[in-house]
Amino acid sequence: MRHTTINDIARQLRLSPSTVSRALRDHPDISQKTKNRVLALATETNYQPNLIAQSLQTKRSNNIGVIVPEIRNTFFSTVISGIEEVAYDAGYTIMVCQSNDTYEREVINTRALAANRVAGMLVSMSQGTTDIEHFRTVMQQGIPLVLFDRVAEDLEVSKVIVDDFEGAYGAVSYLIGTGRRRIAHLAGSSSLYVSRKRREGYEAALMDHGLPLRPEYILGGGYHEEDGRYGMHQLLALQEVPDAVFTVNDPVAIGAFLHIREQGFSVPDDIALVGFSNNPNTALITPRLTTVNQPAFEIGRQAVSLLMKNFASGHNPLPVETIILKTQLIIREST
Repeated sequence: MRHTTINDIARQLRLSPSTVSRALRDHPDISQKTKNRVLALATETNYQPNLIAQSLQTKRSNNIGVIVPEIRNTFFSTVISGIEEVAYDAGYTIMVCQSNDTYEREVINTRALAANRVAGMLVSMSQGTTDIEHFRTVMQQGIPLVLFDRVAEDLEVSKVIVDDFEGAYGAVSYLIGTGRRRIAHLAGSSSLYVSRKRREGYEAALMDHGLPLRPEYILGGGYHEEDGRYGMHQLLALQEVPDAVFTVNDPVAIGAFLHIREQGFSVPDDIALVGFSNNPNTALITPRLTTVNQPAFEIGRQAVSLLMKNFASGHNPLPVETIILKTQLIIREST
């Protein structure tokens, strides 16, 4: 596969190769307008030569790139607040992008942030990401990278996560303790570590309490309200309707809750419901939703702190570090 060269960019923009080269190196003789044109085309054509990597190593900005699946999701907006607090105190600003939970947009975001010479990146992966080559490219460019919440197991970078297995195990064990025996799980994408761990916690709790794993009670899907509605529609169509549902996150739980009510069932009398994240909306619906609290603000603080360690180390590589934070079950009226 032929790679884009400086000459290609120069020809398309009708500039000299030396002008393109200096624009990529942020040379003061080149106007900002020209630099923006060059960087935009370099990003669009996936131009990733040594010049960009060298400039990132020698002249990084004080900007930190942050990529999240959804800014409107309260969990991620709270993580961003934690990141911003630590970054601001250290003299950095943050540039926030949302992948809209798609792999394609996530790739575009990483390229755009690299072209803007960010000092480092903090990323929570999209539900559609299975190929992590764009993250490897970021690392090859010398840009420090830290993943949080939705992480890639195979990527040798520092990470900040919660104990998803234990959080799920505790939530399902609590449901069993209230007398529920037909407990379903609306799961997330099996490609993501966070989803797999929550499902594993769910399954382990059932097995440890002598309850069977029923495949029809485990439905994989996404992380949004509509996924909860669709999953709950399928569960209510079963011959034996579950008496409790544990969901991969709170938006899915809220979607499931709305569908349960629309179909004339009662929460928690007919079906108990537990979410995951402690989204503020879970305390606004009636009955209020039982959920597993994730310390979102602290996740953001810890993630950017790991990035700062990388900045301080200079060219000396640091060992990969994974920070695992504890969850807490918040018991409310939905159970």
